[in-house]
Amino acid sequence: MKELELNPIVQDALDINNITYKVLACDPGFADTAVFCEHYGFLPEQAANTILIASKKIEPTQYSVCVVLATTKLDVNKKVSGLMGIKRLSFADAETTEQLTLMMIGGVTAIGITDLPIYVDQAVMKQEHVIMGGGNRSSKLLINPTELLKLENVQIIEGLANFAR
Repeated sequence: MKELELNPIVQDALDINNITYKVLACDPGFADTAVFCEHYGFLPEQAANTILIASKKIEPTQYSVCVVLATTKLDVNKKVSGLMGIKRLSFADAETTEQLTLMMIGGVTAIGITDLPIYVDQAVMKQEHVIMGGGNRSSKLLINPTELLKLENVQIIEGLANFAR
């Protein structure tokens, strides 16, 4: 197996922001959160998903990035809407996400996104370590979530997501 490589954008952001992390190998076929957790023995509450949100019916389209635990559901209609000051929002599609972040679906991470607001749910911060994408489908990051505070565009938000039922 070749040496573990992160997306160069992610690697640069880790280095520039002096973020402490561990790189984990990931078979690209197991990159999606639920499959990754099951295959590699992580709990879903250890997985922090990064989601791109887009405004609807506003030109130019406005975006934000949200980081929530896999065991929670992002409150797009109330919490994110209030944060962005926009009533109608949706999850960005895969093509838009890849174009804007330059990262592959199944590996998108907030680390490396510099030009958008990043909202991190408070529940993420309560975990000792979280698994996040490496910007591609062949690597994951294991970090202490407090490391996200080193990114200048991060805001910790109470109630950004609700625990799924």
